[in-house]
Amino acid sequence: MTAQFSRYVALGDSFTEGVGDELPDGRVRGWADFVALGLQAVADEPIGYANLAIRGRKLGPIIAEQLEPALALKPDLMTFNGGGNDIMRPRVTISWVVDETLKVVDRALQQDGLHVVVLAGANPSRHLPLGGLMQRRGDQLADAVLGALHAKPVTLVNNWADETLTDSRYWSVDKLHLNALGHARVAANVLTALDVPVPAEWGVEEVADAGSGARSRNTARYYREYVLPWIGRRVTGRSSGDGREPKRATLLPVD
Repeated sequence: MTAQFSRYVALGDSFTEGVGDELPDGRVRGWADFVALGLQAVADEPIGYANLAIRGRKLGPIIAEQLEPALALKPDLMTFNGGGNDIMRPRVTISWVVDETLKVVDRALQQDGLHVVVLAGANPSRHLPLGGLMQRRGDQLADAVLGALHAKPVTLVNNWADETLTDSRYWSVDKLHLNALGHARVAANVLTALDVPVPAEWGVEEVADAGSGARSRNTARYYREYVLPWIGRRVTGRSSGDGREPKRATLLPVD
């Protein structure tokens, strides 16, 4: 029997906000929005969907700013991802990320009727400068977090291990965030894990069966437009999410 949910809340950073999947009007869409569409497609009644994720957030602020507001919405489905921005900093303690994620899950499981999904992010390391370091840290993070949660009554979605998602066709021009195709595939991974049908019109399997994309070069223009601004924010202690509010702070009908 297909699972049905009526109140879905997503927590996280740019991955969950949907950066890289920009719509013509400037809004971002992303995998969580696709998941909400998939849930609505099988629901008997209109469902509510909130997305509290904000780009640039490290794990600590995600928890401090988003967890309790999310639970206050009394969802019956919550997705959580965090730690991606932490492993891109010079120093990160993987055990701390694991411990904090466990606290999130334990707190969420105190809420009656709440199903929790924990995701590992997709792996951009093949296309990035210093990608080898990110690969090692990402491997450690995904293995440690998902391993620690294996015995918990939650759904785990390991996008980091999805080899198809490493192809360049799934990544936006900054090579750090997924494009629309990538976000649709992550959503398909989540829906499949929840035993919810993936809408055929997304064409997820057809895209996966197509030929691989070309591996792009990291040109001087790429460094100038994406790498150097990112370094500048790190040096000055700024974030791409400074001053931003969640795009869907309350439960709204799926559009």
